[in-house]
Amino acid sequence: MTWVDALGWFGSALLVFSLLQARILRLRVLNTVACVILVVFNAVLGVWPMVAMNVVLAGINLWFIVRMLRDRGDERAFAVVPVREDDGYLLHVLHLWSGDLARFFPAFTAGTDPSRSTWLVQHGDETAGVIVVRDVGDGTAEVELDYVTPRFRDFAPGEFVFRRSGLFHELGVRRVLTAPGMVAPYYDRLGFTREGDRFRLDLG
Repeated sequence: MTWVDALGWFGSALLVFSLLQARILRLRVLNTVACVILVVFNAVLGVWPMVAMNVVLAGINLWFIVRMLRDRGDERAFAVVPVREDDGYLLHVLHLWSGDLARFFPAFTAGTDPSRSTWLVQHGDETAGVIVVRDVGDGTAEVELDYVTPRFRDFAPGEFVFRRSGLFHELGVRRVLTAPGMVAPYYDRLGFTREGDRFRLDLG
């Protein structure tokens, strides 16, 4: 096998692999890389229609990537919508992603608790995640659930919720704590401070 054959096989495999990604930004990035590889492969072979097609596909991907990155930093891209814990749509979302929820938040149990506040995180007409916090007194809220659906995990909705939405200020919360032992926490990237097996954010 020549290096040209290897390049073609690798580009084709990466193209297929990109289509298996649930996270849309990752899909677009991998697909773009695959298209660039296949542009080189087909250019070496002189298959110009395939070169043109992959150039166009790479351009389309880049356009979407730029738009996604712009939306990720745009607070208008997300909204937080308060819901009751017995809301039918909320229960549907929790059931739909129950397997993923059990993986990342094994201690979370749904129910009705007056000390809890619950929000859906919306991106347009799509649900990007669910936030559940408990009022533990003294201006402190503890995060019991901070779930983001796989599609939106590259879009940093948590940054909007915790840093820009004003959600916690409206509740009179001055301090946010995460629940102990969260799986794959990302809070250090949002400005939280680690305290043992949890994270803390002091709000100005």
